[in-house]
Amino acid sequence: MSKKRPPKPTRDELKPGQCLCDFCTGKCCRYFSLPIDNPTTWDDYDSIRWYLAHDGAIVYVDKAQWHLLVMGRCRYLTADNRCGIYLKRPRICSEYTTADCEYDGEWIFDRLFESPEQIWEYAEAVLPPRVKPAAKAGGLPLLPIVNSPASD
Repeated sequence: MSKKRPPKPTRDELKPGQCLCDFCTGKCCRYFSLPIDNPTTWDDYDSIRWYLAHDGAIVYVDKAQWHLLVMGRCRYLTADNRCGIYLKRPRICSEYTTADCEYDGEWIFDRLFESPEQIWEYAEAVLPPRVKPAAKAGGLPLLPIVNSPASD
């Protein structure tokens, strides 16, 4: 039988010496997020469309900054949602504090894109129409037909 976790207290309900991580599900260890250049062109949006074609990828905008979020559990997160390499964890983890973690918050973003179709629809709404290359008069040139010698 698995050990049952105590009810999740709010930050204000923590007793001296208690840590938020003792009650957390390791949310911060189940994804990573990186800022990306804010898109301004069709090519920029096409790159974001490519990101979103991958499982576990989400793009969001928070405070006017665009981000790529990749869902994926840290390989060192243990079954009880603790760090399995705590004393040797990467610096980004050791510098992370619970002051701004999402322990008791929901993900709320200015914009959220979860599929290539969503970002393309947004691009069509905010960018001028795409300029398509002008068609040549008479269409594309035809390739010559190559006749092979008949077999005897």
